[in-house]
Amino acid sequence: MQNRQLPSQALLILGIVLISINLRTSIASVGPLIPFIREDLGISNGLAGFLTTLSLVTFAVFSLFAPSIGKKLGHGKAIFLGILLLAIGVVLRVLGGIELLYIGTALTGIGIVIANVLMIPFFKARLPEKIGLMTAILSTGMSLFAAVASGFSVPLAVDLGLGWRGSLASWVVLMVLALVVWIPQMRSRNAGHQGDLLKAKNVWKSKLAWQVTLFMGAQSVMYFTMVTWLPDMLIARGMSPVKAGIALSYMQLISLIGTFFVPNYLIRLKEQSRVILIVGISYLVGYSALFIQNELIAFVALTIIGVGSGASLSIAYTLISLRSAEDLTTAKLSGMVQSAGYILAALGPLVFGISLDLFDNWEILIWFLLIMTVQFIGFGLPAGRNCKI
Repeated sequence: MQNRQLPSQALLILGIVLISINLRTSIASVGPLIPFIREDLGISNGLAGFLTTLSLVTFAVFSLFAPSIGKKLGHGKAIFLGILLLAIGVVLRVLGGIELLYIGTALTGIGIVIANVLMIPFFKARLPEKIGLMTAILSTGMSLFAAVASGFSVPLAVDLGLGWRGSLASWVVLMVLALVVWIPQMRSRNAGHQGDLLKAKNVWKSKLAWQVTLFMGAQSVMYFTMVTWLPDMLIARGMSPVKAGIALSYMQLISLIGTFFVPNYLIRLKEQSRVILIVGISYLVGYSALFIQNELIAFVALTIIGVGSGASLSIAYTLISLRSAEDLTTAKLSGMVQSAGYILAALGPLVFGISLDLFDNWEILIWFLLIMTVQFIGFGLPAGRNCKI
């Protein structure tokens, strides 16, 4: 029996790896291509920024429904459905003009959030003894391929001659691979935890749940605003589009230090507040350094910000598991955190895009990120205390 379980568990872990690497490529690949999309379709900075905002709005709305979808279909089938919708959206958004671009982008957001919300309760139920490792794999896979997507988007479009449409569509190959490997999890027992959600606590009435949610919101605002607008800011300061894409890719690659090593460390601590404070201070230092328009200092700043960004994502996902007293509450907490959290995150790229159109001043971006860091620390400290919902 044990020998049969080992290949099954290995296939499950491989499936989690492949799902994780698809949860940010469709978003991270857009930022470096915004100048090309804007020129081709003739849209403003505000409308360009809305591409990321639209994904986040769909995250926020459909996070509320993801636990119910998981309950009805089973988590394994629901996650498969999420990746399928993501793949369809990735193809659809490059087939026409601005309308299909927005429709496809919305569909990618729906697919991502279904898989994203349900993945944490899925592996917490299936592999409870490996929560730290699975959280590390999830967040590391997301961050690694966000970096890959950011770094390769412009070379795929320019050097290989695919254009921005071919560049965005190319990531569907990884999604199809994930779907094939995930098929056995659609038949697996306990994948859906049918009926468990009926026993879950009402997280919307929990002060602690709101602290975790607003912490998630702050880190999401910072991440998605940076992914969307950092390349454009660096280009405006004199970098080439390819080098600006590499800078964003570097920031996300360096984030792997935080994403992989933080979860296993966090679950051994009674409280996580001190780690959150250290990460918050590092953000303040990194963002402040971006006021200095020097290429070397920019890369030093992105190193600090990148490590903090990776740690932040892992902290947020780990807190979802650690702050829920029993497994039954995890799915609803995950849905709440990613819904209300992404509502806040959705404002970042849009608000800054509009501000850039109005004031044409890139320093507004840095001040905005510093303000969000204060929120990150303010809600993170109580969320990191040793208590349960």
